[in-house]
Amino acid sequence: MLLEVKDITAHYYKVPAVRSISITVEDNKIVTLIGSNGAGKTTILRTISGLKHPTTGEIRFKGQRIDKLPPHEINGLGIAMVPEGRRVFPQMTVLENLLVGAFLRKDKDGIQKDMQEVVFRHFPRLKERTNQAAGTLSGGEQQMLAMGRALMSAPELLLLDEPSLGLSPIMCGEIGKIIRDIHSDGKTVILVEQNARLALALAQHAYVIETGNITLSGPADELRNNDNVKKAYLGG
Repeated sequence: MLLEVKDITAHYYKVPAVRSISITVEDNKIVTLIGSNGAGKTTILRTISGLKHPTTGEIRFKGQRIDKLPPHEINGLGIAMVPEGRRVFPQMTVLENLLVGAFLRKDKDGIQKDMQEVVFRHFPRLKERTNQAAGTLSGGEQQMLAMGRALMSAPELLLLDEPSLGLSPIMCGEIGKIIRDIHSDGKTVILVEQNARLALALAQHAYVIETGNITLSGPADELRNNDNVKKAYLGG
């Protein structure tokens, strides 16, 4: 098992955001977390990435416990997060943003190879805009840059928080295709996405999060056909 989240509870001040959450992620799978705003999906990603430490429970990555490590050490182990809202550095160029993603790496040849053969292959638009300020990119291009920046750390596990947020339907479809392509390269993905239709089409396994609890989990195909999921998240 690549990632094991065991009975984690996480608080903001004294209020629990997630309660006794357990999820498992197999190598080279896409796992999605779906649920309404405020359900706790982002908190789970933040806890896995080290931006937040759980109050109770533990997280293991490739068997190693990571829930007490700082974010940069977790990133160095092979976990990268693409935050909600992209959060690119607007005054820096596209190239500079990408190099920030490789900050912890020492293999200069590997960095250049990954930029050309991974990032620019998935996001050719970024190659055309390497010297352009990130803040002048469109929303879709900034999402591509945020994903490319994360890939520059050469992660085994990619955490995606609302990658389709604020994008046009056409761009949502393009981002979905890119996620599939990244997965085909051998990356494991945890996808948090309010567009449940897109998320369940991409993922092999899904968890439904409601008010900090897992209320349903199983193969994505099964959840896509579940009546309760249809009514709550698929508009059917």
